[in-house]
Amino acid sequence: MNPHRLESKSKANCATYACGNFFKNLLMSINPIFVVLCGAFIISFSAVWVKLAGVPPTTSAFYRVFFGFLFLLPITLYSGELKRFKSSQILPILLCGTAFALDLFFWHASILYIGPGLATIIGNFQVFLMAACGYFFFKEKLKVRYIFSLPLAFTGLFLVIGNSWQTLSANYRLGIFLGIMTAVCYTFYLLLLRRIQSEKNEPTRFTPLMLISLSSAACLAVMITISGGSFAIPTISAAAFLLCLGLLSQAVGWLLIANALPKIHASFAGLILLLQPSLSFVWDVLLFSRPTSALNWFGAAITLLAIYMGLTGRARR
Repeated sequence: MNPHRLESKSKANCATYACGNFFKNLLMSINPIFVVLCGAFIISFSAVWVKLAGVPPTTSAFYRVFFGFLFLLPITLYSGELKRFKSSQILPILLCGTAFALDLFFWHASILYIGPGLATIIGNFQVFLMAACGYFFFKEKLKVRYIFSLPLAFTGLFLVIGNSWQTLSANYRLGIFLGIMTAVCYTFYLLLLRRIQSEKNEPTRFTPLMLISLSSAACLAVMITISGGSFAIPTISAAAFLLCLGLLSQAVGWLLIANALPKIHASFAGLILLLQPSLSFVWDVLLFSRPTSALNWFGAAITLLAIYMGLTGRARR
């Protein structure tokens, strides 16, 4: 092999490694609360990118995880984490990737029917399902505020919708149902992710997310092929929005949150993470002119409060 090519490759490897170390040291030096805030702010645009891309939900979901995988792959390789990966994690990661693929499909479809704001708020109802699973399967205790958060959440949701169920269009009702399915699939995803991260091995930051992104992309590719869908990206602007979805939402936003979240108090972290559905609702109103009355805003505030109560309604074991 050409020695100049070897030298050039070695320099590229060193540059990538130095860049990775710089990113890691930068995250460690910044206040973790600010890092989580930045991550939640970045992810709050996820539904916006989906809406603006204007492609079928399976297609936007595929490119989100595929672009995320392509971004995370070199970081994972140069971090050396892949060497610590255990074969016992393959099945949980495949199941986790499948659950995440279904979660994204239902959420992206819901966005097209009821808008980014409401779809994101309903998807965050996974908080209540996670708490219920913790109570029934992991013997976690629930606080009184969790019990009160359930009726409060549905009251707020009713105010956000603003109409009786019978007067809603069939598509709108379908969008709400898809939002609920998003919460169900997201719960399975989080439970499986918890199982993967609980193994007694050296901590890995990038490998699980990279492999979950890859398995999700494979699952969605199969769904597109079977359904006769298309991988085509119709316009340059659609490609740009999908790239933002994969790079910012799937990779950067969640890397920021995953690295900083363990360093702050759980209840405070829950309050910060509410920034994502809150801002998603705001972007829906500002960017897509969602008709929103004062009663709708009040309902959104009540629902977000209920989600926060649900986030902090589990007592530590």
